[in-house]
Amino acid sequence: MAKIIDGKKIRDYNLALMKDEVAELNSQGIYPCLAVIIVGSDPASRVYVNNKKAACENIGIISREYALPEETSTDELLSLIDELNADEAVSGILCQLPVPKQIDSDAVLERISPDKDVDCFHPENVGRLSIGNGAMLPCTPHGVMKMLEYEGIDPAGMHCVIIGRSNIVGKPMAMLMTAANATVTLCHSKTKNLSEMTRNADILIASVGKPKFVTADMVSEGTIVIDVGMDRDENGKLCGDVDYVNVEPKASYITPVPGGVGPMTITMLMRNTITAAKEQKKIKK
Repeated sequence: MAKIIDGKKIRDYNLALMKDEVAELNSQGIYPCLAVIIVGSDPASRVYVNNKKAACENIGIISREYALPEETSTDELLSLIDELNADEAVSGILCQLPVPKQIDSDAVLERISPDKDVDCFHPENVGRLSIGNGAMLPCTPHGVMKMLEYEGIDPAGMHCVIIGRSNIVGKPMAMLMTAANATVTLCHSKTKNLSEMTRNADILIASVGKPKFVTADMVSEGTIVIDVGMDRDENGKLCGDVDYVNVEPKASYITPVPGGVGPMTITMLMRNTITAAKEQKKIKK
């Protein structure tokens, strides 16, 4: 039976450390501040933004929300980002995705100053990540690394198989695992003999966006299984990319959905906001 990697417990541990860190920065006159932009009224986006605001409040980070109407143009959004880039009181800027279809999301992400890009989506920060020189790290992949660290799992020398090559999870996850000295195989929809690949994994990370895609026959005994998916099953119940019930007995460690990787994404957003504030104030530790 697998050991459950409890994302909520690890989140609370890390947030407690960050709360002390923010209090210490405040004593030095430094006040980390996260500016969150939301365009339109997408219900899921509103939930995400509210959760981010709550996390900020929990550890003492100043939170600013900029709610823009659905019909906002690209130029109007870029103008707001320019203002926030110039505002020395703002440590980090996040534009909640997706944005309405009339907005050029690439232009938006590229307009956010790299030193305030707490999502780590700017091409400069992606490039820094690729050479191991990034101050801020992509939130979900970084959260996965923190979960492994908390459990005392060192990926060095392990074979890490990642399913999914998105810019948000798969690709940066591969970079972080490579930096941690794992041997990485990045799989995707064109991969041949996928099950053969996954059965050779010491660490299997599923980020494919298909409910219960990873089945028991794709996993070898003792594999560490990390489920980054957030899906709905045939009954509308929240589930991940892994067939948890059938895979869990074979795994050595496994993350549940919900309560696994999800809570760590916002946690690492808080970490990036603190890091950004320290970098901007030239504080190295």
